[in-house]
Amino acid sequence: MPLSEHEKRLLAEMEEALAADDPRLISTFKGKTPSRSRVVVGFLLVVVGVLLLLSAMISQTPLIGIIAFAVSLSGAVLAVSNLGGLMGGRLSGSAGRGGPKPKGAKWSSRFEERWDRRNLGE
Repeated sequence: MPLSEHEKRLLAEMEEALAADDPRLISTFKGKTPSRSRVVVGFLLVVVGVLLLLSAMISQTPLIGIIAFAVSLSGAVLAVSNLGGLMGGRLSGSAGRGGPKPKGAKWSSRFEERWDRRNLGE
């Protein structure tokens, strides 16, 4: 059951009040800040994982292949999770009924707005 507009407003007001009252708590919940160096490390892990995967195929050693896949996957997750935070302002547009987005808005909010408009018949 989705929240009503009134409940959404109340929740947003409570979040703003909490952010103003205890900014350290908010930073704790948000986790690490995105970093370009983490994206680079993630990309390098993907490259190393692919090279390990190729060497596992040549040597026909399944254990090395499994390790290579894990290294590649962890690198991809590291890169993508930090890339989304670095490009957060560029992924979400400011068009829509809400006006300009706050700096920390997620790119998925655009899709949520489109879903709401479609379901509410606007």
